[in-house]
Amino acid sequence: MSTKEARTHGYVADKAALAKRLHRIEGQVRGIERMIEEDRYCIDVLTQIAAISTALDSLAFRILDDHVNHCVAGALASGDPAEAGEKSKELLEAVRRFARTR
Repeated sequence: MSTKEARTHGYVADKAALAKRLHRIEGQVRGIERMIEEDRYCIDVLTQIAAISTALDSLAFRILDDHVNHCVAGALASGDPAEAGEKSKELLEAVRRFARTR
């Protein structure tokens, strides 16, 4: 693996699509702010919050998938036990964070 490849992250190929999705989520959050300002019905606000939460989870899992398929796989393929151990530990910690938020 070259130095340039070692510094890239799994999501790099999808960076534009991820940024576009984040902008849409940002718009959804601003929409909730407007709903609050307009005294909209509680359940309507909660429905929008749930949609945002689902969208963020989906985005996070997409990035996690890229991490596994690029960063972790690359570390395991490198043959460097320290690097493989570090990336495996990062992966397990990320999975634990997801599990705690459920």
